[in-house]
Amino acid sequence: MKSRISLFTVINVVVLLGVVIVTLYPFLYMIAVSLSKDVYVMKGEISFFPKGINLDMYKFVLNDPRILTGYVNTLIYTIVGTALSLMITSLGAYSLSKREMPFFKTFTLMIVFTMFFNGGMIPTFLVVKSYGLMDTLWGMVLPAVVSTWNLLIMRTFYSGVPVELEESGKIDGLNEIGIFFRIVMPLSKAIFATIGLFYAVAMWNNFMLPLLYLRNPDLFPLQVILRNIVLAGQLNSSDAMGIGGDQVIVEESLKYATIMVATLPILAVYPFLQKYFVKGVMIGAIKG
Repeated sequence: MKSRISLFTVINVVVLLGVVIVTLYPFLYMIAVSLSKDVYVMKGEISFFPKGINLDMYKFVLNDPRILTGYVNTLIYTIVGTALSLMITSLGAYSLSKREMPFFKTFTLMIVFTMFFNGGMIPTFLVVKSYGLMDTLWGMVLPAVVSTWNLLIMRTFYSGVPVELEESGKIDGLNEIGIFFRIVMPLSKAIFATIGLFYAVAMWNNFMLPLLYLRNPDLFPLQVILRNIVLAGQLNSSDAMGIGGDQVIVEESLKYATIMVATLPILAVYPFLQKYFVKGVMIGAIKG
């Protein structure tokens, strides 16, 4: 019996292809411009493919000491922030998955409340400043250490862990902490990879926290340096003029090269977590 392709399938494929094209085109265009020679960019002849391969922009970006400093700072903030966020979120989610916990509904309502209401930027800034976290690693990590949404997804996942496994752990003499670390965590690779990716991407792309809590340029992450280059135009004019003939075109190509250098590393992480990603999101979404 021959299978027939439904109208819905055709429309779905067309719509998804359109989404893919709209999503990929800005990246392809930035790559093409950043790799093209000045004259072709000036004439507006760049579309999907670069013309006259030119790696000078990437050499300039990678030789800029600000970029290297930003990379190191961003890696530190991302690794420390993601590890701390996963630890606190997983422990909190596992606790909230126990309906027999005292004040279960009260704690749940208090946590859900923060999804809709928060103290605001100024009160948060005053709290961070009063604790002496300005210009420190912890000022970058602690204010965003837990996402309520991620916490609830993880709690839903833990609610689906078979009770029999926990009871077997108690028979072997484990307490709740031992059960979590020895039984539950080894079964949580999918949700850890998923939530970890969420936290890592958020920390990698974050520039609001450093704008608020950092004053020392040596502590700026990559995104703030990217912002300074793209929006504020903080370029070394003599070096820029030395690379190409026209400073305006060089700045445009340089901006795109900087964006690509800042974006590609975090994109490269996804293929390694893809096998866990869909599984983790679906399990956390449908089990209750």
